[in-house]
Amino acid sequence: MIYTVTLNPAIDKTADIPGFCAGEVNRVQAVREDAGGKGINVSKCLKALGTQSVAAVVLAGETGKYLEKLLQKEGLETLSVQTQGQTRTNLKLVDKEAGKNTDINEPGPVVDETVLQNLLNTLCEKITPGDIVILSGSLPRGAAPDTYRRWTERFHTLGAKVILDADGEAMAEGVKAAPDMVKPNEMELTRLLDTPLDTHEKILAAGQKLLNMGISNVVITMGGDGGFFLWEEEGYRAESLSVPVQSTVGAGDSVVAAMAYGLEKNLPRQEQICLAMAMGAASVMQSGSQAPDVSTVQTLSRQVQTYAFPRG
Repeated sequence: MIYTVTLNPAIDKTADIPGFCAGEVNRVQAVREDAGGKGINVSKCLKALGTQSVAAVVLAGETGKYLEKLLQKEGLETLSVQTQGQTRTNLKLVDKEAGKNTDINEPGPVVDETVLQNLLNTLCEKITPGDIVILSGSLPRGAAPDTYRRWTERFHTLGAKVILDADGEAMAEGVKAAPDMVKPNEMELTRLLDTPLDTHEKILAAGQKLLNMGISNVVITMGGDGGFFLWEEEGYRAESLSVPVQSTVGAGDSVVAAMAYGLEKNLPRQEQICLAMAMGAASVMQSGSQAPDVSTVQTLSRQVQTYAFPRG
């Protein structure tokens, strides 16, 4: 079983505003609402790929209840705990004329450690050896910076594999527990190592530092510049696909979903890579944070170019 963990979920409200201009009156052309948060996005993508997952979430107030309804509408199995306050709403402004997306993200509720511990304990009662747990996104206010590290250590004791996709201090602490896979983008990797990564050689060296920490698989996404997929004994560069962009929300989450799917199904590594790049490309072709169309993914996966290079 695959479990996704979203400790700071959101309702993603996406507004299409052609010619968006700050400080002026702007007219919304179209709007949509989706269940959001990185782990939830991963679960939606896994469902599109035809595999089951359980979305573990912290919900708060009336917006939390509405988010739960959106999750039910998506047909996602959930495991939730309740907290005080209100689940956040994130506004995504899409200006197709300028080709720009602007994210306005709320901080979300303060979550007490006892609430998080309750969710962790409930998850641990269900996890069995060989399961995959995906820890994604920002920590809620009130959570300790080492939350992902402690949770990774706990899941490892149960025989589960852990994938971490986070940023800042949450990522810096999380990698200390050597999750089985991490997926930073190049900016997140720059912040993690606190050093400029302005060449592919520097990015690869940074990826090697993570492998040296005991992490089995490092996936570095670079937007239109493609991505690196690294294991200790082998590595690949994959080129990005040229597709029409509707929204970049959830693109990285779709890559994580594809890699988790490949890990669960024990797919050959190059097949995992092609699926991941195709999922990312198909994701940006969608509006909002909805999952990509699987037939589009299948078509795009056959177009992905990968290049192997020696490791070690």
